Parts: sequence; structure tokens; C-alpha cells
Amino acid sequence: MADLPPLNSLRAFEAAARHLSFTKAAEELHVTPAAVSQQIRQLEAHYGLSLFRRTTRSLILTEDAQRALPAVRDAFESLGQVHQRLSAHRDSSLLTVSASPSVGERWLLPRLERFRALHPDIDIRIDATDLLVDFNRDQVDIAIRYGRGVYDGLEADALMEDVVFPVCSPALLHGDPPLKTPDDLRHHTLLHPEWRQERDAAPSWQMWLRAAGVKDVDPTRGMRFSMDAMLARAAADGLGVALALRSMVQHELDAGSLVRPFTGTAFEEVAAHFRPYLVYPKSNLDLARVAAFRDWALTEAETTRI
Repeated sequence: MADLPPLNSLRAFEAAARHLSFTKAAEELHVTPAAVSQQIRQLEAHYGLSLFRRTTRSLILTEDAQRALPAVRDAFESLGQVHQRLSAHRDSSLLTVSASPSVGERWLLPRLERFRALHPDIDIRIDATDLLVDFNRDQVDIAIRYGRGVYDGLEADALMEDVVFPVCSPALLHGDPPLKTPDDLRHHTLLHPEWRQERDAAPSWQMWLRAAGVKDVDPTRGMRFSMDAMLARAAADGLGVALALRSMVQHELDAGSLVRPFTGTAFEEVAAHFRPYLVYPKSNLDLARVAAFRDWALTEAETTRI
């Protein structure tokens, strides 16, 4: 057999080439940028050639790297398929679903018993994380992610559409000062969702205030929360007015602990630019447990109120 380079070096090369960034590759691989750089240097030394040209602002693939990259990607995809086939029998009844803590708690858990009733033979493991998982390394079958729906080498099915609107404690509507029009927001604390991953997918007060035509409210002030559950709790406790996705606060709206100010106006809500997606390697649909969960989740999102 040929003198093959270390697998970790090839993985670091593929991730860095895909992101054109050692930092982003390091985040994906859960290592430091220095470790990625070292793996790349080892690979370059192994073959006696350069793989990247480094400038002050960017990382550029050399011609040798461009020629090698498709084969490296194909090799990792083939390894992933082999791993999936070999692992399928071992854990044939265990379904691992990765979801951000907010999506898992707010959308998935309240509905999960219906899936279990339909498929009592499938055991479920919920991997609650804000990290973008590696399906093969982390042994994840399918993920729910909020974003654009573009994930390299993966399938992405839109789970539902969503809308964004302000929410607050009922007490704020008639407090001192009251909250009757968007202009009154200048007197109240703004509560912001601030997600760790896909930050630009999070609702923003800048977006909503612009749609409402409000120009004299500072959209950057206030409190920020990395979890939607904490954002909803802060709003329900009267700490301020939160900008939220309907899917993340429907429970509190139904219970009456949160209300929607400005109802009946043209700017009451705006469509979210991003949405939740089911994300998975295409080959995973060959597993009955994954196909069953995908079909159930799409049907659930279509036929039940979010």
C-alpha cells in the first residue's frame, strides 16, 4: 500500500479548503486553528508541495490543491457511507437527532410523544447542541438546524415557515409608560436573541423596526440571550420586549404569559428570512429509522400549529 498521509491531515485539508479558513475549519473539527495549520504543514511536507497561498485577508487553494480536493471529498464521503452501513445493524433501533437546545425544547419535545406512539420500536437519543455536527464522527442520524438550508454535501428539507414579532408580559401593555405603538419601544428595554451558530439567522430588531417604519428607536440597546427559552422567560418576567420567532414562543402565547403588542397593524409581524431545516446525509435515508423520523417531522410541521 502507498505511503498514505495521516487521516487527520486530510480531514483538516478538506475542511480548510471548503471554508477557505483555518479558523472555521478548526471550529468544525473542534480543534484550534494552530492544530489545523500544523496538520496542513504535515500534509504539505508529506507531498513536498504547497496546498494554500496565504494572503493578509484570504486563503487561496493552489492548483495542486484544487486538483486533489474532489478526490479527497469523494474519499471521505465513501468512508462515511461505509461507516454508516457497518454501524446500521449495531444500532438499528437507536435514532440520534441533533437539535439546538431551543429548537429541541420548543418544537421537538412537545411533539415527540406522537412520534413514539407511531414508532414504539425506535429508541431516541436527542443531542442538544449549538454546534454543527459531523454526522459520521458524532454518530448523528439527522439534525434540525435554523438557517439558510445550504449545507455542503448534505440534504436539507424545509421544516416550516416562520414569522417574527415582538412579545412581552401582559403587564407592559398598560404599564408606566404603556406599550401601545412601536414608537413606545423607546421607553422599554429591548431583548435580543443572539444565537451561537448561524448568527445572521437570528431575528433582529433592526429588521423589525425598519419594516415597521420606526426610525427613532435604537435597535442595538438592551439585553441579549443565546437561548430562546431564556429570552421568552425574560420577556414573561417583564424585563423588556423580546423579538421572537413564533415557533419559539407559541407555548407562552397559548398560556397567556406572553402577549403580542401592536396586533392588528400592518407591521405586527414580518416573515423570517430563515427557517428550520431537517439536515442529513442523503445515504442516511436508507436507514428506516431516519426515513420514519423525516416523514413524521415534515407531516407534523405541515399539519400542526407551531
